[in-house]
Amino acid sequence: AGGAGMEGSECLQLLLRRCREAKDCAYCPYSRFPVGAALLTAGGEIFSGCNVENACYSLGMCAERAAIQKAISEGHTRFRAMAIASDMSDFITPCGACRQVMREFGTDWDVYLTKPDGTYIVKTLRELLPLSFGPEDLQK
Repeated sequence: AGGAGMEGSECLQLLLRRCREAKDCAYCPYSRFPVGAALLTAGGEIFSGCNVENACYSLGMCAERAAIQKAISEGHTRFRAMAIASDMSDFITPCGACRQVMREFGTDWDVYLTKPDGTYIVKTLRELLPLSFGPEDLQK
């Protein structure tokens, strides 16, 4: 289920801090657009990720997918929230590919879209990817 009620808590502050810290690890020599993400599992663990570019551009990895893959590789498949950070002056949002990968693991978890000044807005994955296609659709 979503991370409702997480706002203002120590857990949320940690999630927001971890996404900013992950951004500082980004490898982005081509775009110079660092992004960090922090993913909160249903069990309360946080996995962070950053974007990793490649000279063969299509082989790059977004921060959101990096965090998800780290969590999956450690046995976690249920998520409560993700926070995303960049240096943009506006709120950072996940790309379409990341939204679809996130959608694989449900629609009602929270996504904290941040600005460098620390402000954020919260959207559910359902809001970011309406009328989505997911695993349950393969059962129809």
